[in-house]
This record gives sequence, C-alpha cells and structure tokens, in this order.
Amino acid sequence: MEPVTEPTKERLLLRPPGAIMFVSCYELGHQPLGIAQPMGFLEQVGFSPVGLDIAIETIDEPALRLAKFVGISVPMHTALRLGVRVAELIREKNPDCHICFYGLYASINAEYLLQELADTVVGGEYEIPLRSLIEALDRDQTINHLEGVSSPNRVVAPYLKRPYSTTSTTSQPIPSRTGLPMLDQYAQLEENGTERLVGYVETSRGCLHLCLHCPIVPVYEGRFFLVPEAVVLEDIRHQVHAGATHITFGDPDFLNGPGHSLSIVRRMHEEFPQLTFDFTAKIEHLLKHRALMPDFEAQGCLFIISAVESFSDHVLEQLHKGHTGADIITALAILREAGITLRPSLVAFTPWTSLDDYLHMLDMVEDHDLIDATDPVQLSIRLLVPPGSALLAKSDIQRFLGPLDQASFQYPWTHSDDRMDQLHQAVSAIVEASAKEEEDAMVTFDRIRANADKLAGWPVETSTRTRVSRPDRPKPPRLTESWFCCAEPTTQQFKPLLTKGHGEI
Repeated sequence: MEPVTEPTKERLLLRPPGAIMFVSCYELGHQPLGIAQPMGFLEQVGFSPVGLDIAIETIDEPALRLAKFVGISVPMHTALRLGVRVAELIREKNPDCHICFYGLYASINAEYLLQELADTVVGGEYEIPLRSLIEALDRDQTINHLEGVSSPNRVVAPYLKRPYSTTSTTSQPIPSRTGLPMLDQYAQLEENGTERLVGYVETSRGCLHLCLHCPIVPVYEGRFFLVPEAVVLEDIRHQVHAGATHITFGDPDFLNGPGHSLSIVRRMHEEFPQLTFDFTAKIEHLLKHRALMPDFEAQGCLFIISAVESFSDHVLEQLHKGHTGADIITALAILREAGITLRPSLVAFTPWTSLDDYLHMLDMVEDHDLIDATDPVQLSIRLLVPPGSALLAKSDIQRFLGPLDQASFQYPWTHSDDRMDQLHQAVSAIVEASAKEEEDAMVTFDRIRANADKLAGWPVETSTRTRVSRPDRPKPPRLTESWFCCAEPTTQQFKPLLTKGHGEI
C-alpha cells in the first residue's frame, strides 16, 4: 500500500486569508473595480484575497508581511508611479513576496518592471491569467508558459480573450467589494447643492477606436470585450445596497456596444427608478447615436463625459480623434436638447497646440456656457507620451521629444513655442492653488484667461472680465473627483499616501 503523502506547505501557501493581497493605487476617485474584479474571480475558486486602496487607506505593514502574493493594479500612469513605490516597500519589508503588476500600464512597461521590481506582469483582460498564475503558484507549478503572464525571461503580449464564459451555465464571478473602503470615502455626485454616493461599474473594456494618445490602443489595438449584463446588474445591486444612488459607467466608450449599454440601463431603471447615472462616449458616437440620447435621459442619465481634447481641427487630426471642432458644438446641442449635460475632458497642451489654439479653446468654453461643466484642471492637462504610445510611430511627435525617462514612464516633450510651456506651468499653479482654496470655477477660469491673454501680448483691459460669478448660480451635475481620461492629475487631487511609521510613500 502506497504511503499517503500530505500536501506540501507550498501547495497551500496562497489559501489562507491574507496570503493574497491586491493593491489599488489610484482609480479616479472610485471604489477600485481593478481589484474587485480579480478578487471575485479568485473567491469563486476558493481563495481568500484581501484588498487595499492606498488612495484611501494607509498601508498595514503586518498585513504586508503576511502576504505571499501582491497584485498591484496599474490602469493609469499615476497608479503605476505610486505602484512602483508600493513594490519598493514590499521588497524592503517582505522580500520573498511574489509581486505582480497588472493593467494597462503594466504591459506597456513590462520589461522595465520585470527588470526592476516585478516577478510577473499581466496586461489586457487580466482576470484569467491572474487566476492561472495564482493557482500555479499555489500548486508549486512552473509559471514559465502561462498564457498572458510575462516573467523575467519571457515577455508576452497582453491577454485578449473573453474573461467571462459565453456558454457556461454556472454563475459568473461578480466583483468582490467586501473589505474595500465604504462608498462615502470616494467621489460623490454633486447636484443642486447636495452630494450623493456613487457606484462604479464597467459594461465593456477596451475600445474599437484608435485615438493615438490613448493608452488603451497599444494594448487592445481596436478590440473591446463586453461584460455580461447579469454581472453588471448584480454589481450595481450590491452598490445600491451599499448606499449608491448614482452609477458611473466607467467604460472607455459606453457606446462601443450601444445595444448592450441601453439594455443594461433600461433594466437598471426598471429595478431602481430613482437611480441616476453618467457615462463616457466619443463625440462621433454622440452624433451617430443621437436618437438614443432622449432614451438615456429618460432612464436617468445626468451627464456624459466626452474626450473633446481640443477645439483645434489640426490638433484633433494629429490625435486621430475622429471629430472636428464643429462636431463638438453639434454634440453639445444634441445633449442639451435631450436634457443631458456634456462634461468635456481636454488635453489642453500638446506639441501642436498654439497659443492661438489655447485662446480659442477658452473662447469656446466661455461662449458656449461650458465653464461650470469644465473642471478647471482640464485647462491644465498636458499630453502624456508613455512607452508604447501609438503616437510614437504614427505622428510627427518625435521632433518634440526628449529621451525616454523610464523611471517616470514617459517621454518628456518641449513645445517649439516656449510661451506654451510657460503657460502650462502658470495654469497648473493656478489650478492647484484654486483646488486648495475651493475657488469658484468662473474665478479660476478668469485668472487662467488673464494669464493667457498677457502671454499673447493683449492689452490688460482686453483680458479684464466683468462677469459676476454668483456662488449660488445653478450648476450642472458633476463628480467631486475633478479629473478623468488619459493624462495626469495634480498631486493635490488625491490624498497623501502614507505608510504606518514610514512617512509619505
């Protein structure tokens, strides 16, 4: 009779609670879906991961020492830079811990991360590769040939297969938000002088479009994946039960699959008729699907975020945005007729943006009554060029670029008109100071305008504004986190990230 072999310690290493930790560094003021999703997938197969959001929580060093696997979610540039500092702390306090970076900015920086800090990197649709990786580590199996998992000796392409089964009759994994900070710790909806709790879901990931500056493009290359309707609706239910009265649909473009999106909001409205929502969509989709806008408003849509980026046709062409300055005004009229607010995001500073372009942008924002719908930080956003950006091969940006600053994960660039770099510094300072003082958006706008007019050499009296900004004026609905899209926020826009007894991280 063969002796019974007890499971080795390594095979059970990742099963105890706390052995697996997922860390979110920054997710635009939302309760982090980037860690809730993989935790849901792992809980379904018997693991007990814990989550940590360092934008809200301090790092618990005893928990960090306990962890045997830490997955660091890096869906954007800010998160990656903070994630590197978290990984450095882990290496100091828990050197044997397996560190995995995953998300959009992980895959485009895979070689550097694997050389410096990471044991593995996962990009694209990360849930299945993460689960396969953790199961292999738990069984003490080799990870060298896992699909979608990069390691120091093997860098692979992002994983671009559906994470959810289209044929399975068993329940699909639902994002697990247990243990995450409560919704009142995150961005809230500000409407008519009141604030309401906000939930955050995605109905799709990736994007059909190929805007050159977008970090999604080098990873997804024009593909997108739908999240099953049942999964989205169940996640919404959980957040409504946690107090949410508004839902942000965080898809890169909610109208990539308009039938899927409309079906979800209709069912959501049937179940929760008082629930409101917002979403993000391209200008060209707002034009193409204009007939849907009254229906969205009837289901509870308050505002739509759109990556306007610029009012200059030349800049829009360089970015391959797919719309013109005139299209923006048409889309604005469509939404206003439907009773929905357009909240534009901008890339106000690019190598191709002239001072006249910047002044024209200010004119358009003012003339079309968009000051209160445009968060002041949008007027300071500078184009980010990360490694792997589609801009590097398909635009004339090379003449503006310096060498790659790998530690900062970007190519620095300099404008050919030094007034534009001066203006960027000045506007950034104005925006940061106004955020600290919670200054009225119109006052901040006028300060920015006066500064731009002065640089352009306009007479002082020309730039003087006589508008009276009444604090009690009606304002369009907004989220209290005033930054979104594909560039970088100012440091004042998220809480200091502290470690216990470790100072600032």
